[in-house]
Amino acid sequence: MSDATPGRRIAVVLFNLGGPDDQASVKPFLFNLFNDPAIIGLPGIFRTPLAKLISSRRETSAQANYALMGGGSPLLPETRRQAEALQAVVGARLDGDEVKVFIAMRYWHPLTEETAAEVAAFGPDEVILLPLYPQFSTTTTESSLKAWNAAYTGPGVSRAVCCYPAATGWVEAQAQAIGEKLDEAVGQPVRLLFSAHGIPEKLVTGKGDPYQEQIETTVAAVVAAIEAQRGEIDHAISYQSRVGPMKWLGPSTPEAIETAAKDGVGVVVTPIAFVSEHIETLVELDIEYGELAHEKGASPYLRAPAVGIEPRFIDALADAAVGALSHAGVAPFGQGCKADWKACPHRKGGQAA
Repeated sequence: MSDATPGRRIAVVLFNLGGPDDQASVKPFLFNLFNDPAIIGLPGIFRTPLAKLISSRRETSAQANYALMGGGSPLLPETRRQAEALQAVVGARLDGDEVKVFIAMRYWHPLTEETAAEVAAFGPDEVILLPLYPQFSTTTTESSLKAWNAAYTGPGVSRAVCCYPAATGWVEAQAQAIGEKLDEAVGQPVRLLFSAHGIPEKLVTGKGDPYQEQIETTVAAVVAAIEAQRGEIDHAISYQSRVGPMKWLGPSTPEAIETAAKDGVGVVVTPIAFVSEHIETLVELDIEYGELAHEKGASPYLRAPAVGIEPRFIDALADAAVGALSHAGVAPFGQGCKADWKACPHRKGGQAA
């Protein structure tokens, strides 16, 4: 039983990227993605035509990749399962309150505007904004917060969790999934490769985005948890999904796989910034990078699953949600940024603008 004042209506809003439901929605999903100023930082008069061009050019190849997963993205069904699991845990902890978990996708349905209307109709006393991005970035959490702040005009006090890169349950769930794959590779030399979605390097150096630092925070915590049980492990960080001509954070995951092959070791790869299975894990990591590892001779090539609805991860989300009720504005759950990053919303006094 919670010590908090009973009888409140509490809306928990999970932020996620979204993904196309079917082949027909691939192009509009891509347009929404590339028309986001957090992704392409041009004025709208230039960004919108460019987004139309990019989405048209990429439609066929993207459709082929989604066809490998049955035609659409599994991200929404996965997120719904997480929402259901989270609602059960938070509801049990706040059993004097009415708790309802909503999903707000950034680039495909249920879009932020749709969810904002649903939350307003629920009539909450408290609104907890909880990203399914453990590490903060201007390209993910900040973009979602801005979209929510522009769309939501309903009741309730809004409180946001900006990040949770070292949350205990999140780290433990990662370490458990990785440990099972390391057991599969027993007797074979392997490198544990933490693969995060890449961002342009200039976002870190110019815009003060704390994403890279927070990835390193997560990795350090997971490695410490694994090494406490197994001793020292060979590990590295890499970044996937690089596109365009500008310099991105590196090394890229394909480069890291090639390096492992040259070093005569296999790879256990884990998606360190993703909490759900989707195109970047099921196609990019499993198929494209798996084929690369086979071609280059990095064997074995094993991939730890995303944490999904692993109970320790859901508990971490519940800890973050309940903890948010005790702070105003935007704040990390547990350790946030170490350095004084310009883009950190907590540094800005809790504002997500």
